[in-house]
Amino acid sequence: MNLEPMARIRALRDHLWSALQEGFGDRVVLNGHPKHRLPNTLNVSFVGVVGADGLASLDGVAASTGSACHAGRVELSPVLAAMGVPERVGMGAVRFSLGRTTTEAEINGIVKQLAKSGEFAH
Repeated sequence: MNLEPMARIRALRDHLWSALQEGFGDRVVLNGHPKHRLPNTLNVSFVGVVGADGLASLDGVAASTGSACHAGRVELSPVLAAMGVPERVGMGAVRFSLGRTTTEAEINGIVKQLAKSGEFAH
């Protein structure tokens, strides 16, 4: 399959989203528009999870959370709050960024790690 670079990355992003939906069902929510979004970024929330705690339990996964830590407290991202994302959902926000070297095997490995993680596998 010889897709142009961004189309290939978009396909991988969509594969990641599909795999997360399959593995987590209604415990994972898409943050943002389903079609009009960056092709290399997937922002999701794991319902009932604190994203930072979940990411800390993963090995070799570079991602960021949608919450900020201030004075020892974890708070919902102002952007997610402005989008109307409820705190219980938004606190579990994780942003995955894909690049030109990202592979489908890496995507599948991330999903497996998430499924096995004590933080995400509620």
